[in-house]
Parts: sequence; structure tokens; C-alpha cells
Amino acid sequence: MKPAALSPRARSAALKKLGSQHFDVLVIGGGVVGAGAALDAATRGLSVGLVEARDFASGTSSRSSKLIHGGLRYLEMMDFRLVAEALKERGLLMQRLAPHLVRPVPFLYPLNGRGWERWYAGSGVALYDAMSRASGYGDGLPLHRHLTRHGARKAFPSLRKDALVGAIRYYDAQVDDARHTMFLARTAATYGAAVASRTRVLGLIKESERVVGASVIDLETGRRFDIRASQVINATGVWTDETQGMARERGQFKVRASKGIHLVVPRDRIRGETGLILRTEKSVLFVIPWKRHWIIGTTDTDWELSKDHPAASSSDIDYLLAHVNDVLEVPLTRDDVEGVFAGLRPLLAGESEATSKLSREHAVAHSVPGLVVVAGGKYTTYRVMAADAVDEAVHGLETVLGRKSGECVTENIPLVGADGYHALWNQRRTLATQSGLAINRIEHLLERYGSLVLEVLDLIAAEPDLAEPLPGAEDYLQAEAVYAVTHEGARHLDDILTRRMRISFETFDRGVAAAPHVAELVRGYLQWDVDQTRRELEHYLKRVEAERESQRQPDDHTADAARKGAPDVVPVSRIAEELENNDDMMETS
Repeated sequence: MKPAALSPRARSAALKKLGSQHFDVLVIGGGVVGAGAALDAATRGLSVGLVEARDFASGTSSRSSKLIHGGLRYLEMMDFRLVAEALKERGLLMQRLAPHLVRPVPFLYPLNGRGWERWYAGSGVALYDAMSRASGYGDGLPLHRHLTRHGARKAFPSLRKDALVGAIRYYDAQVDDARHTMFLARTAATYGAAVASRTRVLGLIKESERVVGASVIDLETGRRFDIRASQVINATGVWTDETQGMARERGQFKVRASKGIHLVVPRDRIRGETGLILRTEKSVLFVIPWKRHWIIGTTDTDWELSKDHPAASSSDIDYLLAHVNDVLEVPLTRDDVEGVFAGLRPLLAGESEATSKLSREHAVAHSVPGLVVVAGGKYTTYRVMAADAVDEAVHGLETVLGRKSGECVTENIPLVGADGYHALWNQRRTLATQSGLAINRIEHLLERYGSLVLEVLDLIAAEPDLAEPLPGAEDYLQAEAVYAVTHEGARHLDDILTRRMRISFETFDRGVAAAPHVAELVRGYLQWDVDQTRRELEHYLKRVEAERESQRQPDDHTADAARKGAPDVVPVSRIAEELENNDDMMETS
């Protein structure tokens, strides 16, 4: 089956289909759970629509710690079921579903006490390994090892000698979350789902107290239309309550937003060959290798301000720097910080004590006929969440329409780019010779596109200049910016620099130097005129400055006010004005 391209033309076709066809299932929300639900439903033989108000993964699903893990700390909470479930999903992703996107990463757990701590922590990590093996998908990772202080500092020379007496090395996995989510949406489209980003739900359509679809607006053109569906799945994460409110019904649970921020620093600022996991007074802190960088995070604080663009404050940054500097020989400073990103976790917070204990687990409800709500959970278990949501939708189809559908098969559905990836990795020297690219460039492309690397190389063959590094962000090729638009659904400059490529937090200037070059590369493919190209650049520069300003503010309220200085870009200015002046639109049906 040929992978679908999320091209501008494909989006237009999807919108036409969304406005004219009656769907079995409409999924609202293009994050990891929504995209996963669309893929799950499509591969059961159902007709599926998927709409996202912004870009795919533009919310929580692009701002995580980039880890696919079982949650070692949940063992301490005795949540064995959640850990076992997550470890199985970790193995599935690495071995079968997305080996081109998910790969192993080693971690050191430094030990500060003697005797009992090594026994206690070692027992926990040994159980973690045993549960991984028991899942049937744990063979891809080495078992943990105990290290002396000397062995730990050999693996991580930047550790202060007095910061540990020894360590335990174990393995988890990491992923580029935004790319993985986009691949899910693209795979769903490959199996027939009508997929459209920048398509905002204005209200839910109800007939005789039953939800039968949604009214939406195409933010690219301003066109409004209705989408009809037998079942609607609300997979909007931290916006769950707002979407649920469109049905004018009280939900069975509430979603609380918890803010987590991450710092990005250059790889040469910290000498180490593994990641670190450190205990803090509140939770744990990760120091994660990320290509030529380190990701340091995260925080965990209640957030009741703007959910669109959560802001990192100066105190957030100081908190992370202080904790990581507790164990580093050479402390990090603000000048070492290349990038900062903040995201919101959707935590379940029910009215009863029993529901509030769900925290990082998920829940599915069908409290309004025709509307399924899925919320909570963690990135690693997105597939289970999606399957549970679609199971509930299928039950609704059977009850009302007598419709039968197939069982969930996503455990055996590799994402596009997975098939053939290992063979092409083995052939990477041949690909380098044929394309004229350096082998490290080919490896970079394979780890971002898998077997779809051949499509990127086809672009380069047709236009050899695209093989050149992108000015201002030389880790990426110019072809990658074009491919983001022609195949990966990017509609705006921000989509490309922030989610298809990670230039917005991997460069000290946050992508400012690269932005004009990317805009020039893609303007023809997106049919931008001079004014739209100017707006795209102005918006991106304002966004970067607003984020920098927010990170200079002392607290959440002042940081949020500063971040609001750069609103979302829309190609038609009257749409933005109309949406701002009609706050009550979210409550209309």
C-alpha cells in the first residue's frame, strides 16, 4: 500500500470528503491519541474523519520529554498494571510499529546512599527489566547493570565525584513525539481516513439529544461546513472539558492541566554517553541525550491560564538549572540554554477520590449518546487509549445501528516508513553513494523518515539544490522543509520550524536565521503571495520574541501575559478577527 501524502491537494480532497460524506466515526483532536484513534478506527474497516484545530501534535503531543517508557517511578507507587502496559507498548513501538522513530536510550540512576539504596533501587530496576521481558517485547533492550562510582563517571564524566557513590544503568526509549504523531495521522490517511489540520470545531451537532456530528471552520479559507458522523470521539487532551461543553452536558470526569517545561542545551556543555534520571523533592528529573543536544526536564505545576501556548517562566528555568547543577562538575548557566519548551499534561481530576487517583491513567466515557470522551493517560500508552475509545464508539454503532466492525489490529499495523527501514539502514552506504550525500546525512534522514527516505531523495534528484544544508540550521537539508509541506501536512512556517523540524529549540536564535530561507523554499508549494509570506515571517519572529520575554518573567501569570503577545497565525486576517470577536461561537451548535 502506497503511503498517503498529506499534501495541500490531499487536504483539499479530505475537506471535500468531510463536508459531503457521512462517517462512522469523527475524531476531534490531532494529538497522539486522536491520530491513534483515527488509525485504529480506519483499520477496523470504519469510515473515519479526523480534524485538528491547529497543526498535528501542536499541543501536548509535541512538548513531552520525548520518552517512550514504562514509568520506572510508577513501580514505587505500586501501579504495576500501568507499568506493564507501558512496557509492552514500548517494545511494540521499537520492534514492530515504529522502529524508524523509536530507539533505545541508556540512563544512569545515581546512588547517593550505601547498601540499602543500591538494594532498593536495584530491586526496582530488576523488576522493571523482568516486567519488560514478561511483556513479550523486551528482548530489544539490554538488562540493567550496577556500576561503581568510577564506572558511572566513566560513562558520564560531567558528574561530580561527591554526587554519587555508584549508579545503576538501565534502558528505556525515546521518540520525536511530534513526528511520531504526524506519522500516525499519515498512516490513518493511508488506510482511508479523511484527515485535515487547521480545521476548528465550532460546535457539536445534536439531534434528539444525540451528537451526530460537528460544525467546523477551515481556518485556511474561512469556509464553514458540517461534518456528519454516527459517533464522535473527543480526543482533545487538556481541552477535553471545553469540547465536552459543546454538547451542553456535564462530563463524568474533569481534566486538570499540569505544566512541564524542558530546557535544551548543546551536547558539548555536558560530557556523558547516557541519560540521567535524578530524584527531586517533587518528582524526577531527566537529562536526555537528543542528537547534538541534551533535553533537561521536567517540572510539574498546576496550570490554569492559557492552554493554547503554556509559558515557561524564569523561575521554571531556574528550578531545572538548580537541580541539574547539583550533580554537574561544571554548572550550566542561562547562557547555555539553546531552547525552552513547555507543555501541559492532561491529568484526570474527578469529583470523587477514586477518580482523582487515576492521574496518569486514562478513562473513556460515553455520557452523551453519540459522543465518546477519552482523557488522561501518557504518551507511551496512546495506542491502548485509542483502542479503548474506538471500542466504546463501536459499541455505540452496534447499539444504535446494529453495525459490526472488526477488532483492533493496530498491534500489527506498522506506521508508514517502518516497512523496509532495517534493510535500508543496512544499505545506507549505497544510498549515500547513489545520492551524493554523506553517510551521516543518510543516517539522519533514515532516523526521521524510515523507508520514506526514498521520497526525500526523489525530491533531491529532481532538484539537486535541495541537498544543501538549510542556512541557519545546518543539521537539516533544504529538502526536508519542502517535504514537510508536500508530504507531511505542514501549512505554516511555525509547523515546519517547530514540529516537522525542531529548529525552534535546537538553535540559539530559535530558528530566526532559518525562517526566511524556509519561507522562500515553501511559498510556491503553499501558494503564498507576498503578503502571506510576510505575515508568516512576522508571526514567527513575534512568537520567538514573546517566548523569550515570557522566559524572563518571574511567575506564571506574567509569563502567560508575555506569551500572549504573539497570537496564532491565520492566512486570512478577517478569520482571526471574526474568531476573536465571537467568543460565544464555541457554545453554538
